[in-house]
Amino acid sequence: MPRFHYTATDTRGEMVENNVEADSVTEVLKILAAENLKPLSVTEIKGKGGREIFKGSINLEDQVFLFRYLSLMLRMGSNLLQAINILVDEFDKPAMRSFLMEVRAHLERGAPFYTAFEKYPRTFSSVHINLVKAGEVSGNLQQVCEDIAVSLTKEKQVKDQVKNALIYPAMLLTISVFILIFLVTFALPRIANVFLESGFEPPLFSKIVFTIGLFVSKIWFVLVGAGIAAIIGGVVAYKRSLFFKKFIWSLFTNIPVVREVVEKYALQRFASTLSSLIQAGLQITDAIDITADAVGNIELREALKRISHEGVSKGLTLGEAFRREPFFPKIVTNLVAISEKAGHVEEILETLGEFYIREVDNSIKRLVSFTEPVLLLLIGVVIGTIALAIIVPIYQLTTQF
Repeated sequence: MPRFHYTATDTRGEMVENNVEADSVTEVLKILAAENLKPLSVTEIKGKGGREIFKGSINLEDQVFLFRYLSLMLRMGSNLLQAINILVDEFDKPAMRSFLMEVRAHLERGAPFYTAFEKYPRTFSSVHINLVKAGEVSGNLQQVCEDIAVSLTKEKQVKDQVKNALIYPAMLLTISVFILIFLVTFALPRIANVFLESGFEPPLFSKIVFTIGLFVSKIWFVLVGAGIAAIIGGVVAYKRSLFFKKFIWSLFTNIPVVREVVEKYALQRFASTLSSLIQAGLQITDAIDITADAVGNIELREALKRISHEGVSKGLTLGEAFRREPFFPKIVTNLVAISEKAGHVEEILETLGEFYIREVDNSIKRLVSFTEPVLLLLIGVVIGTIALAIIVPIYQLTTQF
């Protein structure tokens, strides 16, 4: 259904601005008339086109602030509409302001709170949408908002750890690539032409390197274009093809240090997400299914689906279903089985989530300590090869005089 943005004045002459869903402008005018609002302007919101391109996006920090603020206001006794109205006035970011006005429109029409989040599946995960829905139904929305804020804070913490750890290797790789491109496309061909045009016969090793440099310098634009096309094609294939996604995952996860980081990060998301969903009151099979779609790891996703559909749904205990899946370490399966008997699965999963946050940090540090010397070695071999190809014939040429 199309969305419209309207500006109007109420019976007291105060300005009102909001978003509303309607089939046409005429229907918007009828809605405004029913609410005793005098329309000043009504414009259709054209998806992601027009001015919405410049609205930016709702990031993790925005979500943390939103849920933490809502939790605080609900704890103080405010209702949802009052809290949203205050947020609309306080938020300057266009993307957040637009979203909050849509939330307000939903609430004013009597629609459930969670339905506004469902319209933004790329921003808000299915886990958080289901948590909001469960909290709204159970009357425990305040605690759910607090839990979501804590969960998002931990997620941001892990992502920041990954980004900070990879800054130096990424900078090192980028600078090395630019140096290599400069040597191969500009420096090496000019030096090679000097030797080849002078009639001096360089060693076979140098001739091979010079020939490669001359060849690359002539078709470098083709190679760059092919590289860009390959990257774009790879991204598209990764998003659309499950087979290609599994292939890429298998390539990366066959590297022991990388596999360690990927698995521990997936386990951290699994434990934290499933704990939150169980605490919100969702049935265990529903909670596992939602968690499976949120973990971002193909192997873990398939394992969780089997636990839900082929294990728990068929009458197995949670511990038995987890033990059938080799993806999970014994510490996880044992703790799940023990906590199930004690009736505190969500608490143990929350503890596991905290444990794996620290484990992810340690694994990232090991990955970086492994990556840096490997990159330096590869760069040294390539640049050293080019340097030798140039120095050896120069040395032979000077010894002739």
